[in-house]
Amino acid sequence: MNDSTKETPARIEPPVSTSVALSPQGEPPTTRALFVKVFPSIMLPMFLAVADQTIVATALPAIASGLGEIERASWVVVSYLIANTIAAPVYGRLGDTFGRRWMMIFALAIFVLGSVLCALSPNIEFLTAARVLQGFGGGGLMTLSQALIGEAIPPRERGKYQGYLAGIAVSSSTFGPVAGGYLTQAFGWQSVFLINVPLGLIAFFLVLRLEARPGDRRRTTFDTPGLVLFIMFVSPVILALEQVQRMDARTLPMAFGLLAFGIFSLVALIWQEQRNTAPLLPPRLFRNPSVWRSDGLAACHGAALVSLVTFLPIYLRAVRGASPAETGLLLLPLTFGIGLGSLITGQLVSRTGRTAIYPTYGLAAASVGLVFLAFGLSRLSLDQMPWVFFVIALSMGSVMAVVQITVQTEAGPRMLGTGAAMVQFSRSVGAAFGTAAVAAVLFSILAATDRNTASLFGAIIDQGPDAIAALPAARQAIVQSEIADAFRTAFLTIALFTTVATWLAWSMPLRRL
Repeated sequence: MNDSTKETPARIEPPVSTSVALSPQGEPPTTRALFVKVFPSIMLPMFLAVADQTIVATALPAIASGLGEIERASWVVVSYLIANTIAAPVYGRLGDTFGRRWMMIFALAIFVLGSVLCALSPNIEFLTAARVLQGFGGGGLMTLSQALIGEAIPPRERGKYQGYLAGIAVSSSTFGPVAGGYLTQAFGWQSVFLINVPLGLIAFFLVLRLEARPGDRRRTTFDTPGLVLFIMFVSPVILALEQVQRMDARTLPMAFGLLAFGIFSLVALIWQEQRNTAPLLPPRLFRNPSVWRSDGLAACHGAALVSLVTFLPIYLRAVRGASPAETGLLLLPLTFGIGLGSLITGQLVSRTGRTAIYPTYGLAAASVGLVFLAFGLSRLSLDQMPWVFFVIALSMGSVMAVVQITVQTEAGPRMLGTGAAMVQFSRSVGAAFGTAAVAAVLFSILAATDRNTASLFGAIIDQGPDAIAALPAARQAIVQSEIADAFRTAFLTIALFTTVATWLAWSMPLRRL
């Protein structure tokens, strides 16, 4: 496909000036001045939202032990994920109407209040409710950070900032487990929530530095029926995917029932949004080919990346016998590669104006790398693996900055928040679906191959090679070979996600800013 000659379709609405505030001398601010004023104000809320998820995941065993209800520990994670996902389009819509700076301040207040209540929780039920409140704030921090970039930064400069934000997101994910482990060990699990209070206050004063721009008050009607149906769609679907990941046959009927209810609610939501004059999720936005391809690209990217980050440590533990410390070191190039790829892509977009060409070639390279993992990982030494992980991650870092820029450009200033919210929503749902799908493939292959190996798999993940040390050497070799074969299919499933994403990027109508 000729990247420079493909025609760009008409935008959703007439172009609106994306001017930036002028200096007292009447000149537009320099790039450096924009960076100093805008980026710290947006970076810290994004850091809080992303780091919180990984910090809490690390502290989960201590939380379960402290509150004494281990079987309900997953509620702490799932409740936040559901609330975070639901909140994204709500903040996007309200930010478009009432102004994004004030909605960011409101989201920070909700997030900090929820964090304090989490730290004060006397039982798992109270903690779950507090995590829902915290998730409603966290969803706004993610969405509004992206939308504020589109509001404050000229289109050609957005690539750099989206790259910076992607780098912050990856750094937050890497920082979270380290900080969560240290805080839990030194100060107790409550500290992983209380750390959000001083950081949230700093973020509050930084956000106040941003220019307060009025929203579009022509869209003051809120789509309450649409929100209710959206909740009825998101909640059961995420719960169903969480049940599927457990691969417990007793939970499958409930999972399928929840999934069916979610699909029914989605059909009702689509019908509601088509007839509403001020929809929560504007159908005309999603009929734009660049927008729906971008959302699909975000979903596939989330499915591939989160699945890879989830299942590579399990492979290294179960098949290669790596310790948790070794696994962390082996995966550092993966997180570093994503951040570096995002930064490079953002710079290239700003300098050239080209967009879709970068994820097209990047995802194609990632697909090849994942196929190589599927068939060649067993032949690599532990010293060679990080190089392969780095190349795959560097290639996958070419996606999210382009997706956000494309959607913001097509949505226009009036619907910046809505567009950014749907990218975040698509990525969250894609990550949940992808992880559940890869888990289903992995465990299904193991169960179909050898039920005894499938039953040993959980013990191997927990205890490493010691779990099968008592078995004869020949049986140990068979078990590890069968697990490695199952992981081959899992990696090919992840490669399928990146292959679909490659097609979406290749067929993107908007290819230049």
